[in-house]
Parts: sequence; C-alpha cells; structure tokens
Amino acid sequence: MFLSRLSLSLLLSLGFASCSEKPTMETSSEAPAEPTAKVVKTEEEWRKELTPEQYRILREAGTERAHGKIYEEFKKQGAGAYHCAGCNALLFHSDHKFDSGCGWPSFYDPAKAQNVTVRKDLSGGMVRTEVLCAKCDGHLGHVFEGEGFDTPTDKRYCINGVALKYIPAPAKSEEKAAEEKPAEEKKP
Repeated sequence: MFLSRLSLSLLLSLGFASCSEKPTMETSSEAPAEPTAKVVKTEEEWRKELTPEQYRILREAGTERAHGKIYEEFKKQGAGAYHCAGCNALLFHSDHKFDSGCGWPSFYDPAKAQNVTVRKDLSGGMVRTEVLCAKCDGHLGHVFEGEGFDTPTDKRYCINGVALKYIPAPAKSEEKAAEEKPAEEKKP
C-alpha cells in the first residue's frame, strides 16, 4: 500500500511539474536567415539549441497538448510568417491559416512548398501523413485531406505550435504609406 501511494505521489508530482512548464511559440520581430542547404546536426547539438519541448517534438516526433497556451497564442496572431523553430526555414504564412477547431495550429497550404515534406506515418496504430521540415527533418505534425473544410486545398496541416517561430508582418508606418501614394495624390 505504501509503495502504491509513493508511486502515485511521484506520478502526480511529475505530472504537475510538466504542467507548470508553459511553452510558448517562439516569436521574433525580424525574419531569420533561412537555410540554403540541408541542415545536419548531431543530437547533442540539437539538444543544446532547442528547448526540451522543441526537442521532444521536432526530433522525437512528439505532440503538444491540444488547446494549450500555444494554440491560444496562435489564434490571436495577426499577419505574419511561420518558420521552423529548428532551422528557420519558412514553412507557413498567416494567409493560409484557419481555425479548424482541432486544438493545434492549422494551415491549408505551405508558404514555401519546397521547405515542407511528407511521409507515411504508421505510429500509434493509425495511418497518417507526417509533415516534416525539408531542411532539417524536424517533425512538424500531420496533414489530413478530404475533411470538407472550406479551403482552396481541402487539406489541414495540423502543426505543433512549439515547432514554429512566428514572425509578425512589419507594420506599415504612416511615412512609408505616404511614400507609396501615387505622385498626383502628393501634390498640394
């Protein structure tokens, strides 16, 4: 009995410890330099560069909790681009995101198709299509087709938010907007 209470206590404390970590989607005000070739690193290098949660998802094909803090952040994000949190490759754009209600960031098309690759995934007793970053082979999530969403592709790229780095679109200043006006509008 004592051993089972001890085990339960240990499991609960581990569970609460992991719940207290609140991962957020990485955000940067400037677009990162994108890789021009395949990104190859040792597992030790990946562990040093990524957070533990990013490593679990990108390198070990993990999945973040549905409807978590990152998903709530994603729903509030405006115009911008989504890069790979592992290697900075451009993956998705806010123009292609939609609310599928699944609890994870959803897009109907990649922003830069050559940076996204797919493969058959037979894990978990299911047949799915895994989505990977083509530059660093990081696990991003899965893509589903034919679900009837009113999108141009009828695809749902269901992506782990922690695998993404959000770059908000630059805000147009009034000065820049004035420069873009046609010459005849600028005349007094």
